[in-house]
Amino acid sequence: MTHEGLIDLASARLGGRALLASDEFFAPKENLLAPGRGVFIEGKYTDRGKWMDGWETRRRRGPEGGYDWCLIRLGVPGAISAITVDTNHFRGNHPAACSLDAAMLTGSLGGRQLRALDRAFTEVLPRSPLAGHTENEFKVQSGSRYTHVRLKIYPDGGVARLRVWGEARPDWRRIGATRRAIDLVAVEHGGLPLSTSDQFFSEPLNLIMPGRPRDMGDGWETRRRRGPGHDWVVLWLGRRGVIERVELDTTHFKGNFPESASLEGCDVRGGAPPRPPPGEDAGWRELVPRAGLRANARHRLAVAQAARVPVTHVRLNIFPDGGVARLRLWGKIVDGV
Repeated sequence: MTHEGLIDLASARLGGRALLASDEFFAPKENLLAPGRGVFIEGKYTDRGKWMDGWETRRRRGPEGGYDWCLIRLGVPGAISAITVDTNHFRGNHPAACSLDAAMLTGSLGGRQLRALDRAFTEVLPRSPLAGHTENEFKVQSGSRYTHVRLKIYPDGGVARLRVWGEARPDWRRIGATRRAIDLVAVEHGGLPLSTSDQFFSEPLNLIMPGRPRDMGDGWETRRRRGPGHDWVVLWLGRRGVIERVELDTTHFKGNFPESASLEGCDVRGGAPPRPPPGEDAGWRELVPRAGLRANARHRLAVAQAARVPVTHVRLNIFPDGGVARLRLWGKIVDGV
């Protein structure tokens, strides 16, 4: 199953957090949202049993029909399209089945309040069988906006990772009311990479993730170009807006940063994913002319007044190749769009 045009709404990198669980005797709930698929270390044990890189509950001994659950706050509110329940390395101890509930909750809620909100949850994935040591993929048909999900496993067992694939749905009414410049391309504001010339070493989604880059792997890096041309990435803004300032961050890229970069934009209505990205006939215009870059540095570039026009997409060009850690596009949303 492809997740093109979707992000992991529950990702810990976006602020996703496992809040509560019915049981986590063998392995903690926080592992569910960790990066990667988890590892298996032969011979590693704790005082409770075999160490496992996931969430694992004790064996259920009560009446039949029971289940364990984990409540998760999404890092970014959004509409859910698919989920991955990864039982990697869980073979004889994986659950027989799972289901997923979702809710739209507001305010800061404590553990007792969250436990009492059962009626607020809607089932978005009915009980479905799970295979062990497998990335179990499920489609979800729901266009509603959610902030929390609850994974149920039947009757017990272990899950390595949970991915909640969907489309970010920011609260634009609240954001727009501030009238302040925001990062228009940020993941949390609905930004998304649509296409790129190359992503051999790392994917362009890293460009618009929150926070500072952790290391060189936390950015977008292309292979070494041996012929003519340059590399590029097209990104969709979460909301049509006017870009005023640009930040290009090459932190951690020291011997492999681009020599220079430029930024273009276009205004294409109805071009939201999963529609194809704009082509060369989309009316691209230069927002920031080609400028030299330095190693391991944050470059702040102003957009000329004449180039401050509404855009829906941008194209970052890097010459000739290399790595960029973050791209920030500070500007204001255009009302009524």
